Order: sequence, then C-alpha cells, then structure tokens
Amino acid sequence: MAKEAAYVPNILRQGRWVPWLYLGPALILMSIFILYPGLNTLYLSFRNQNGSDWAYTTCLAGQPCWGIFENYRYALTSSIMRTAFGNNLKWILFMVSGTVLLGLLIATLADRVRYEALAKAIIFMPMAISFVGAGVIWKFVYDYGSSQVQIGLLNALITSLGGRPVSWLTEPQINTLALIVVGIWMWTGFCMTVLSAAIKGVPAELLEAARVDGANEWTVFWQIRVPLILPTIAVVITTMIINVLKIFDIVYVMTGGNYGTEVIANRLYIEMYTSYNTGRAAAIAMVLTVIIIPAIIFNIRRFRAQEAMR
Repeated sequence: MAKEAAYVPNILRQGRWVPWLYLGPALILMSIFILYPGLNTLYLSFRNQNGSDWAYTTCLAGQPCWGIFENYRYALTSSIMRTAFGNNLKWILFMVSGTVLLGLLIATLADRVRYEALAKAIIFMPMAISFVGAGVIWKFVYDYGSSQVQIGLLNALITSLGGRPVSWLTEPQINTLALIVVGIWMWTGFCMTVLSAAIKGVPAELLEAARVDGANEWTVFWQIRVPLILPTIAVVITTMIINVLKIFDIVYVMTGGNYGTEVIANRLYIEMYTSYNTGRAAAIAMVLTVIIIPAIIFNIRRFRAQEAMR
C-alpha cells in the first residue's frame, strides 16, 4: 500500500534540466526580441546621430554638454521634450481620471438596466476601432474647414446654433484636451468591463445587509463597493497610466504633434524616422521605459497579492 502511494509515473520523474527544455524556446525568443533590442537601445542612447561615435562628439562649444549622456540632456531638458512631458502629464490627469470615473459610473449603472449586455457592448465598441481609425474619424468631427463652410460635425453643429466655429486641433489652449476626449471615448469601455467584473464579484449578501441596516445606495456604493473593488481600481489606473505614457497614434494622426500637442512617443518617432537621430530617439525610449517601470512593478505586486489571497 505504501509503495502504491509513493509511486510516481515516469513522465513526472523529470530531472533538474528538463524544465529548462520547456522554457528554452520562450527564453530564446524573449532574448532575441526583447532583451537584445533593449540592451542595443541602451547602447545607442550613448552614441551620436548615426551611431558612428559617442554622443559627446555632438556637443557644441559654449553650450551645455553632458558628455556621453548628451542625448539624455536633450531628452530631459530640451524645450520640445518639456512640452511633451507636460502634455503627457495632462493625458495622465484627464484621460486616466476620465476613463476610470466614467467606467466606474457606467459599470454601476449598467448593472441596473434591463439590457445590460447591449448597453455595455455599445460602450465597449470604440475599443474595436484602431487608434488610427479613431483619429481619422475624430479629425472629421473636429475639422475646421473655413470661415464660410464648416465640414466638421462639431463646428457644423455649433454654427447651426448661432455660435462661431472653433479650430479645435490648432488652438493650443484646447487642442490637447480635444485629443484627450478621443482617448476617453476609446478606453472607457475597457475600464467599464474590468470594473464591472469586480463589482459583480461583491457579495450580494453584504450589500443586502447594509441596506437592511439603513444604508442608502450612495453609502453602499462608497462605503462597501468601492473599498472592496479598490485593488481592481488601482490596477485599472496603473494600466491606463502605462497606456497614456505610450500614447502615439491619436496624436500622430490628428495633429502630428504640431500646435503644442507633442507627446513623448510622438517625439521618439520624429527623432527616429524624420530627423534620423538614432541616439536621441534611443535616449527618449530609455527615459520612457524608466517612467513606465514603476507602474509595471506595482501591477505585478498587486497581481501577486491577489493570487496569494486566493
């Protein structure tokens, strides 16, 4: 009887190296397509425009110079990069808060309507559109046309009501916010879906007990539902921050980064494929990676904590 209990099939009797045979193909692919490109990008960030020499050779007499870190001086202190950092901060503040709050609101309200699946499908539908496609669609919505003829949907509506048309994509005071609206339109469905699943995971008995004790719906929402789904909200927020830091398509398609709408990823693209400055593009890529890493680490720790609780 003891021998039968201790018996292990031959297929499970794996040596120390067998697991590495299973992991080997994945590790090789990751090394080729992730590790090597990352290390090469780090190396190029210390090189000059075409990678033929070190970055300090691009320094100009009488101008500030960080030596081998000259590309990082541009990535961290140049005026165009300061604009990009400022705009990315606007995207984080307005788009992340907008998508999370709207997603939470819609997830809560949709849970009470009769046609919940249909309502959620309509809200989630923009996620099925590519960022380029969404940029093209909203470029027509914001189009200024001319002072005589308004072909943009939004300006046509404004002029039909007696207002004056607005150049939504060229006015520095409003163009970044106009682009953020497009991002909110696209990503609210994602936040709604994740938060809706978390809300449905709240025990119904706990909600009923609170209502029996006299709590109104507002109190139930803020005192019970939100605290219980707070870990999910934190994951959604950090995920959206990562997405916003990498935002590129909407800005590139709708404004090309002009009129003060520059963001980090768009500047990286311009340096690499328009200015052909490999060193600066690599430095911007490394700065963007360093900014994103804390959010990734937070998400990993949160997932591990949730797995440990199960």
